[in-house]
Amino acid sequence: MPAQQKKIIFCIAGVLSFACALGTAAAIGTQLWVKGTILCKTGALLVNATGQELEKFIGEIQYGLLYGERVRQCGLGGRPFQFSFFPDLLKIIPASIHVSVILFCTVLIIFALVGAGFFMFNAFGSPYETLHGPVGLYLWSFIACNIWLQHTTHGLAKMINTSPSFSGSCGCLIMILFSSEVKIHHLSEKIANFKEGSFIFKTHSEQFANSFWIILVCSLVQFLNTLLIRFAGFECPFSKSKDSGTITGAADLMY
Repeated sequence: MPAQQKKIIFCIAGVLSFACALGTAAAIGTQLWVKGTILCKTGALLVNATGQELEKFIGEIQYGLLYGERVRQCGLGGRPFQFSFFPDLLKIIPASIHVSVILFCTVLIIFALVGAGFFMFNAFGSPYETLHGPVGLYLWSFIACNIWLQHTTHGLAKMINTSPSFSGSCGCLIMILFSSEVKIHHLSEKIANFKEGSFIFKTHSEQFANSFWIILVCSLVQFLNTLLIRFAGFECPFSKSKDSGTITGAADLMY
């Protein structure tokens, strides 16, 4: 492939990676991860509410990774209540899972930014001369936590080949962990019943909101970047042929 086309492909991939970093950072700061409605079960049972009367006991809730808001409906009108996960809700939520989601979001941002830098450097710089050999080896061992370390001795092109895949894996872990926190651990109900003494709330409806799907899009974009690298003509790290290894081994025996 001509050098100009490779430069264009790397620029596109770099812009996509940078957009993923910005999208993930914006998603962390919003409360649009989950939207739902909560039923004041105690109030509905007291008056035996059914049909349209039941709507007077259905409030709303939405939250993200850091804070959220719920509207309490118990027959006397809506009462909004703001809450934050840190430190208010740490005692009632699965804190380890929640912190892991935030941690993987941070890792996703870092890897997306690093990937964008690699793409731009490949497009406008000279990575084979600058980051070839031990310098590139140490750099990738720091970035990828020793993932595919033995395959980085061929320069930066193979480094950026694995970075989008790892970023996409972080995105998948974020979605799996957060989904389990919401669905398996009933996060919405725990938040709705926070500091409620006499009333019991149940989840009436629940759905993932925009920020959650932004993480999915970012993951798909990272896997798309892997295809762009392959389209540019760079082989995958594990695609080394056995013949070349055999020839290299025979050559080593001669010295």
